[in-house]
Amino acid sequence: MPRNEGSKVKNQMLRVMNSTVLAAALATSVSMSTISHAGPSVTPGVLPPQSSPYGQSYGQWSAAWWQWFMEHPLTGHPGIDSPDFDVRSGQSGKVWFLATPFGTVERTVTIPSGTALFVAIANAEGSSLEGSVTEADQRASAAWQADHIVSVSCSVDGVAVSNLANYRVESPQFSFTAPDPWIFSPAPGGEGTAVADGYFVMLAPFYGGTHTIHLTGLIHFSIAEGDPFDGDFSLDVTYNVISN
Repeated sequence: MPRNEGSKVKNQMLRVMNSTVLAAALATSVSMSTISHAGPSVTPGVLPPQSSPYGQSYGQWSAAWWQWFMEHPLTGHPGIDSPDFDVRSGQSGKVWFLATPFGTVERTVTIPSGTALFVAIANAEGSSLEGSVTEADQRASAAWQADHIVSVSCSVDGVAVSNLANYRVESPQFSFTAPDPWIFSPAPGGEGTAVADGYFVMLAPFYGGTHTIHLTGLIHFSIAEGDPFDGDFSLDVTYNVISN
């Protein structure tokens, strides 16, 4: 996410998470998501959310994605729309990660042929460094934020991924070490624990060629609907992926 937008969103959320308002919000919240739920279906090139790609569940991959995201230095951070961005930074193995900054962003990246992509569409986390001390607090914080993701879409080479509601996953609690400053400053850096919740897709490896991944999402908060602040935070991200 761009630093100014991402920090603004997160800081608003943190003021909620660290107050008694959260308890009331959790007690009275009705999921605002308009993302439709349907039975399982297979989209070619997208590994099913119930699968365990490369030996890990979607939830475990989401924890690994967030470790990569939260431990990354600010310079060239994948969540910031900056010319310093380098898709290779922090990547290793058969699965690489893609992030989705807020705003309208287009990126052209080159990846090794045969690399799978674990792609974040829209997601959230709660961490000890941001005031959610226990696992239960972290899980509640992440879920409350993710419940406000009201729309998501993902297409690969023009083919929409179907039944995206099935791709909302919750992570196990995980540990991380944030630099200082980090993507969620002014929260302090250092060692922490977190839980994540949100929408991800695991794309089967590309073997050559150029491919287009298009992702959209909207996170919506409204005082009139019972939230402690107003805000709409959208993303519209296109990756032009060169596989060679």
